[in-house]
Amino acid sequence: MKAYRPTTMARKGAVTAPHYLASQAGLKILQEGGNAIHAAIAIASTLGVVYPHMNGIGGDNFWLIYNAKNQELKGLNASGKSGIAADRDFYLNKGYQSIPERGYLAVNTVPGAVSGWREAYEYAEKSMDQHMEWSKLLEDAIDYAENGYPITDSQIRMAKGFMKQNVENTENNDFTSIFIDPLKKGIRDGTLFYQRDLANTLKTIAEDKGKSFYQGEIAGKMTAESAKEGGMLRIEDFMSHRADWVEPISVNYRGYTAFNLPPNTQGIASLSILNILNQFDLTQIKNTDPLYYHLIVEATKLSFRDRDKWVTDQQFSNTPIRKLLSNEYGKIQASNIHLDNTRELSTQLDPKGDTVWFGVVDKWGNAVSMIQSIYHEYGAGVVPSGTGVLLQNRGCFFSLEKDHVNRLEPRKRTFHTLNPAMLFDKNRPCLIYGTMGGEGQPQTQAALVTRIIDYNYTVQEAIEAPRWLYGRTWGVSSNTLKVENRIPSKVRKALEINGHKVETVEAFSDVMGHAGAILINKNNVKFAGSDPRSDGSALGY
Repeated sequence: MKAYRPTTMARKGAVTAPHYLASQAGLKILQEGGNAIHAAIAIASTLGVVYPHMNGIGGDNFWLIYNAKNQELKGLNASGKSGIAADRDFYLNKGYQSIPERGYLAVNTVPGAVSGWREAYEYAEKSMDQHMEWSKLLEDAIDYAENGYPITDSQIRMAKGFMKQNVENTENNDFTSIFIDPLKKGIRDGTLFYQRDLANTLKTIAEDKGKSFYQGEIAGKMTAESAKEGGMLRIEDFMSHRADWVEPISVNYRGYTAFNLPPNTQGIASLSILNILNQFDLTQIKNTDPLYYHLIVEATKLSFRDRDKWVTDQQFSNTPIRKLLSNEYGKIQASNIHLDNTRELSTQLDPKGDTVWFGVVDKWGNAVSMIQSIYHEYGAGVVPSGTGVLLQNRGCFFSLEKDHVNRLEPRKRTFHTLNPAMLFDKNRPCLIYGTMGGEGQPQTQAALVTRIIDYNYTVQEAIEAPRWLYGRTWGVSSNTLKVENRIPSKVRKALEINGHKVETVEAFSDVMGHAGAILINKNNVKFAGSDPRSDGSALGY
């Protein structure tokens, strides 16, 4: 297929992010001598300002970091644990059968994003040869928060959608004044959007590397308001928080090695899909054949079945990762796929998951695949007074069922949909890739890898190609197979004949998430792509 946008090609460094201002912030750091980690922090902090409905310092992040100096791949889990007071009975005694999705009752985990930035920065300063002042990495974010940035139509549409679905959850004064009142005043795309309290918070973080966010005045403001509003986070929860280094997990795919992060992320599901598909020769199946879509959707269902059984905080469970990602198990799973009919997945998949993924490769060969989120759009819909920090509602994914693997318990990380990915050719990364989109992330990752590796798509072609999403639409109680209308009607009809409940959506639908990728060829040229479904861009130099 022919792409609408050109693939960005670069000799030195490349970045891709779902907002063009963040891409520019990252590229600037690379051009001024920073490495991939430095650029990633600049991108992450800027995205937290210019894409506030998707992510921010009130959320979590996860990293895959490749250090070219020592040829080491590391994973960083900067997701927050539940508070020491987190308790199932707290909610059950209030009459809840599930944790509320908005308000302070949805805020039961510590926001880990800032700790991820800081931990990655310290690693870069100690383990890489490039050095840059911490405060410089936050300059663009502070500028856009304090002096404004032109708001995009996508942010306005997301805010209107939030208002429509959450009328009763827009009572938090700071949240309303920052994000809702401008809509009521008729804000239009291109109007400057300000977050001055957030600018002050970012300035403090720039001065003390986030110490006050977890141990000082900012943490005090957040926990004081949580207590006032009946929430459960305490100052000791913030003080005890740490981002953790983790060992990436992997599977073989066509002679390449696909890497992702272990539980509590759903990285195991993303890899499991590839492990199952590795048992089929996709080159013998046209990428426009209904069988191509059928195989990936069925592999997704089998992977999600295991994911839902096992994935949670590994301090509270012991997921058999090696077995689930073994070639032998991949063969067993592949044998369970029927080519002429589909299976049902009893679990109702979560339609939410507004997130940002971005990637960076620098001129030294260092690479970062990173994802950052506040979970649902606008998270919990609360901003502690005077902080500008929009808090995540990731903790509402915990279960209140006593026997559920992801049940709410004190000091526990919940199941996370976030999972950044890399593909290695022998001992070096050749594809940095990922997407936002909740449970669509493993599905879109499979689309990117199969199209680039099996069908020789360019990076931009793979990102732009028609996509699908198996899952639930918000407000509906059953899963359907959503496909973009650019997938031919005869393919959709064939999928229906196979038993899929097909739902057609518009071309380049936001439902499909915002993907991105950077391909590195054997000559070290970077080929970067950005999703037209987002406000992003791929840049290089």
